[in-house]
Amino acid sequence: MPAAPSRSASPAPGGGARPGGAPADLAEVWAVITGMYEGYTAGDRERIDSFLDPEATIWDSATPELLCGKTELDRVRDDRPTADGDPAETGLTAYGQVIDVFGDLAVARYWLRVHFRTAPPELARNTAVLRRTHPEGHWLVIHLHEDIQGAPERPGRRS
Repeated sequence: MPAAPSRSASPAPGGGARPGGAPADLAEVWAVITGMYEGYTAGDRERIDSFLDPEATIWDSATPELLCGKTELDRVRDDRPTADGDPAETGLTAYGQVIDVFGDLAVARYWLRVHFRTAPPELARNTAVLRRTHPEGHWLVIHLHEDIQGAPERPGRRS
């Protein structure tokens, strides 16, 4: 499992490219990410969508084109093969998060381990950009980029 870079909980001097964020903001952003994947494993499309801006852009790991908005995302979802022909996913684990907050924007970088019933797990590097809504103040994903890295390294395995 790749080691997570150090996370900053307080802003870096001068703002910088890695400002960190207030602990409450960091926790809220991570709750959006993990809540979205909890909705996915439960098969709850409405719950997933509650964390996504309706016009969000997505580089889906299984789709070559950039998805723009819920209509395109729903088309890809509806066209996905069923578990009959593919190894069934049994769970998702998001970890190693590095989150920075820039006012009403946040960038979350993290790993996602996809577990399968009959195949080895798969690792994906992810970057999510979130926007804080007003007046509610909750966070929505406005862009998500998934990048499959293959099976996780096993201890003692050589490349």
